[in-house]
Amino acid sequence: MTSWRGQRFGRSKNWVDKFDPRARMVATLIFALAVVFSRTLWLPFLGLLLALAFALSASLDFHRTLRRMVAMDMFIVVMVIMLPFTMSGDVMFHVFGFAASKQGLLYAINIGLKANAVVLILLALVGTLEASTLGHTLARLKVPEKLVHLLLFTVRYLDVISREYNRMRKAMKARAFVPKNNLHTWRSFGYLIGMLLVRSLERSERTFAAMKCRGYCGKLYLFDVMQWQLRDSLLLVSVVVFALFGIIFGAYVT
Repeated sequence: MTSWRGQRFGRSKNWVDKFDPRARMVATLIFALAVVFSRTLWLPFLGLLLALAFALSASLDFHRTLRRMVAMDMFIVVMVIMLPFTMSGDVMFHVFGFAASKQGLLYAINIGLKANAVVLILLALVGTLEASTLGHTLARLKVPEKLVHLLLFTVRYLDVISREYNRMRKAMKARAFVPKNNLHTWRSFGYLIGMLLVRSLERSERTFAAMKCRGYCGKLYLFDVMQWQLRDSLLLVSVVVFALFGIIFGAYVT
């Protein structure tokens, strides 16, 4: 199977794969909005548990998923650490003379719960879709065609560019190139990036010419058949109930 990120991986079929891709996309969007706009801690925490249940049901690779979650958390960890010391409120403790507020700590926990819940549900419901399936799903959901084309071509040729880059790096190593902190190294990497752009442009021109020879006129025709079934409606209903649960119990009211 090839994910929407262009990576090949092996994964056994499970009940999450039985849902219509459109239902999975819409359910992910509703879930993300419900979690992000929450003003309380309990709803993002409940959402994280729900996302974890979907991740376990989707048979995600533990180590790969953990690496992606950690990579995402690295972007927000500094902000989360600084929030207790930058927001005013009830002082809980001091670190090197800086006061940490209770409100800032709760806000930092809230951000962490929301981010991890949304990313985990994305990996479980959307990240397990094949690249072509994701593009066709967006087209079925009436996303502008140009954006769909851009996504499909980007996913397809990121892997091609990566292989081209690896070939050029091997060629540099074959010429005994050893990266150092000097002008020669920076110039060599500059040439590498420049040649990568040139070869990418040449390949894109050849690809476009080949597509025109096959009758491409700016439109990709979809031949796959997506059938909406009862379980897809139940998936959407369950996510909507989750959002309504938050509304009823005041999760969106300060």
